[in-house]
Amino acid sequence: MQIVYSNRRGSRTMDHIGSAHDEAELEALKAVANQRLAAGQGELDLGLDVVGSSGAPLPIVASRMGHLWDALCRAYDAVGLATATGGDPVFRALVLARIIEPTSKRDTPRVLDEVGADPVAYRTIERRLSTYATEPFRRGLAAACAAHTGLGPASLVLYDVTTLYFETDQGDGFRESGYSKERRLEPQITVGLLTDAAGFPLMIEAFEGNKAETTTMLPVIKAFMAAHRLRDVTVVADAGMISEANRKAIEAEGLSFILGMKIPDIPYAVVDWRRKHPGDEPDDGQIFTQPWPAGPTDQRRDQVIYYQYKADRARRTLRGIDEQVAKAEKAVAGKTPIKRNRFVQLTGADKSVNRTLEAKARALAGFKGYSTNIDNPTPEFVLQAYNRLLNIEKSFRMSKSDLAARPIYHHKRESIDAHLTIVFAALAVTRHVEERTGWSIRRFVRTTRRYRTIQIRAGEQILTAEDPLPTDLRTALALIV
Repeated sequence: MQIVYSNRRGSRTMDHIGSAHDEAELEALKAVANQRLAAGQGELDLGLDVVGSSGAPLPIVASRMGHLWDALCRAYDAVGLATATGGDPVFRALVLARIIEPTSKRDTPRVLDEVGADPVAYRTIERRLSTYATEPFRRGLAAACAAHTGLGPASLVLYDVTTLYFETDQGDGFRESGYSKERRLEPQITVGLLTDAAGFPLMIEAFEGNKAETTTMLPVIKAFMAAHRLRDVTVVADAGMISEANRKAIEAEGLSFILGMKIPDIPYAVVDWRRKHPGDEPDDGQIFTQPWPAGPTDQRRDQVIYYQYKADRARRTLRGIDEQVAKAEKAVAGKTPIKRNRFVQLTGADKSVNRTLEAKARALAGFKGYSTNIDNPTPEFVLQAYNRLLNIEKSFRMSKSDLAARPIYHHKRESIDAHLTIVFAALAVTRHVEERTGWSIRRFVRTTRRYRTIQIRAGEQILTAEDPLPTDLRTALALIV
């Protein structure tokens, strides 16, 4: 394809546009030639646009976030969600749209349109939500996630809860006021999340907002084990999730556990060490082991308790004790009103600083306890397993921030369960993307959505064009399988 310029004197110049190998390339070269010929002629002297000029821009007939959408679809399939849902296109659209831009169900068609994905009408979404709240549908997703992680007997599972509040002032039996992790007074629900050791979601369950956290763990774990026919798993949970009754219930179910524990009294192992090392402080990271064998009448397995000392933890705890004791002394002296303070001791009308409690608190500063009933444990394994609770906390943060898990626009139990099902699936896809690429999901979406694939009409041909991808993004996309 060439443009030949000539004048009256017979001289000629040529401008080589390019060579075409098929009809599509030919049409593209013709469009470039027409625009080059019409350069500077798009407007008449009168200020009127030239209508129908052959140099007009080529029309874009389609534009989509092809790289982002296709990558998320591959992750969705890799987790096994497509098979678990029978290829439901509506559920896929809701899950992936939430990852790209968490918004209301009513606004989801707008997100899909901007992405360039197949459209889904809001009325269709409304009709399908009741299906996503059913037990068989949710258990199918949980089974797919368990299969993806390769979960088996004695695998580590992490459990934690959070609360999601509603902007209303009246409870309805499900949304009820209770202990809020966000220190709010509005009605809320309690959400329990079960994950594997890496924080990959395995099951999510919603409970009444006034239900105690410690009573939510066993129902979720039992339901999960029954669904996957597991005889035993090793439950890892924080001390705040475990009451004495809860621990006994876990034992009664024959489950293995690694639990954080409160330390009500100075452990014998610590007392014995200090007796042998008067005036010394333990080394940073030092671990004290205290076996706790089962008695003849105890209906439990042998347990081991580990107490770890951390210098930084001791420093922070002692600073808090100093501040509380100083406030207690001022309250006892009548300089400030008495407020809630564990070091203020009231005996009738007399006030005093509880020095015995202060001495015990100082002696325990820096120590944290971990108990387990697994066979032949090592301190390193127990502490590493417990520290993996950071992974489930990360999953909760992702679900509440990146995926906007709080069901703002839902009021009925069925629609809330459906919403949490979508968030659960989106969290599974998100964790898979992060694991494969090493990128945060926020960085991945923000970066990839900028590179769109467009289709241009040139004559009778449709041409596809896109911006070149940077090397790091191209590498990340290739890793998502």
